[in-house]
Amino acid sequence: MKTSDNIAFTIDRLPKGYVFTYVDFTTEVNKKEAIIKALNRMTASGKISKLSKGKYYKPENTPFGKLQPNQAQIVKDLLEDNGKVIGYLTGYSIYNQLGLTTQVSNTIQIGKNEIRPNFKRERYSIAFIKQKNTITKDSVPLLQILDAIRYIRKIPDATVESSCKRFLAILKTLSEKDITSLIRLATKYPPATRALLGALLDQLQQTSLSIPLLKTLNPITKYKLSGATKALSTTEKWNII
Repeated sequence: MKTSDNIAFTIDRLPKGYVFTYVDFTTEVNKKEAIIKALNRMTASGKISKLSKGKYYKPENTPFGKLQPNQAQIVKDLLEDNGKVIGYLTGYSIYNQLGLTTQVSNTIQIGKNEIRPNFKRERYSIAFIKQKNTITKDSVPLLQILDAIRYIRKIPDATVESSCKRFLAILKTLSEKDITSLIRLATKYPPATRALLGALLDQLQQTSLSIPLLKTLNPITKYKLSGATKALSTTEKWNII
């Protein structure tokens, strides 16, 4: 089978919105230059679209034009390496998914242990948030919650009060095991994050579980978070004003 036919056959089997590079085909045809030329021809013909240098995707055509790949596909090379999780979508990228805002941002934020300078990829700005905890597949949903609590004041089109109410609903769905893991992970977050998490858990009558968080805080430090007192009756204990 010719290189171009082999690539066309492989692409036909890919789901729409899937992002790939020439490397995805080298194990089959092992002809880098021929692969790149074939991909560029397919781009020119409209069969595939170019996301950025060396990155292509199979577009989904709608009456309103071609849909961009989802954010996880756009930055998947920054999220996994040979099957190992090395980063995760966070911040602006997941506020909407968590039900904290209706806005969708053109900034993709990624949590990583080792961060790098921000850069552009197509119409998106890629930014990074340093994560001190070990990142695993199981910990990602919990880290996303903690990041949102940490940056509660930066959630677009949302108040601290409304966000606290939404966090209560999110935490209510977690198992005791997940809450215990959440508290363990929170110990590597700033004190204000730990204090707000503790106040949220106390509001849900999880006082016994929140004790380890309280022990990590300076009893005389105050945390200014205007609006939290409107949603939570437990803020005084946690020095949130």
